[in-house]
Amino acid sequence: MSIKVTSVSKVYKTQKALHNVSFSADKGQIIGFLGPNGAGKSTMMKILTGFIKPNEGTVFVDEIDVLENPLEAQKVIGYLPEHNPLYKDMYVREYLQFQAAIFKVDKSQIEACIEKVGLTLEAHKVINQLSKGYQQRVGIAAAILHNPKVLILDEPTTGLDPNQLVEIRGLIKELGKDKTVLFSTHIMQEVEAVCDRVIIIKKGEILIDEQLNELKENNLQVIEVTFDYKIEEKLIKRLPNVVSYKNTYDNTWFVTFESEDDMRPVIFDFAQENGLKILSLNTQNKNLETLFREVTA
Repeated sequence: MSIKVTSVSKVYKTQKALHNVSFSADKGQIIGFLGPNGAGKSTMMKILTGFIKPNEGTVFVDEIDVLENPLEAQKVIGYLPEHNPLYKDMYVREYLQFQAAIFKVDKSQIEACIEKVGLTLEAHKVINQLSKGYQQRVGIAAAILHNPKVLILDEPTTGLDPNQLVEIRGLIKELGKDKTVLFSTHIMQEVEAVCDRVIIIKKGEILIDEQLNELKENNLQVIEVTFDYKIEEKLIKRLPNVVSYKNTYDNTWFVTFESEDDMRPVIFDFAQENGLKILSLNTQNKNLETLFREVTA
């Protein structure tokens, strides 16, 4: 098992950044760590890479105890922080040579990484001259120089234009073929485009940990309905085939059903029976976006 996190909690003074977080990952998995800003994603990344320690819990990467042996763990981890820490006055190849010396990596690996991340035509330039997308590629090249088993990417596509997004997504998918890749984002399309699995975190707690193919293949449908006045929870409970429900605003409910049938007529009948008027109604299959909205709203 490449990553094993057990009961990790982290508190900054009075703020609880992570609470009892547990998950594991195997080689060849690309996992999206998805959550709103401030959910605890970056804190978890820093704990995994040994830069900060949790207040409680254990963290193993490639069976190495990160808390006890952070330097050993870092030898098998490639890490791209949210704010890519490049020396921008250096040339691309010069910077990667500097990184290779730190990891004691043979210089032949530099050219292989330059080619792998698509920097061949840019390698002679000063990093500061590169676009944001190519600077991200330099960061990824530095992260994979020592051929790590685990690759941790914190918001790797922030600030990229649409073309750069597609290219970086393809690069991450390629790298995920023989590594465990964990990357954080608050963009659902990123996860759907790249990942095998999604972990949704909010306020330091994991709410969802699910394979994307299972999410896409279920018979769940979500109906968002707004009535003309607020109703009690016990009425919503009476609806057939209800899996879950959430009162997001005073008169608005997200109701998840498990059924092959369209549940909108059921909602209309429910409203009529209870003397309600429907002000708005939207329905969609259960996908990552509706799941994210339901659990983080």
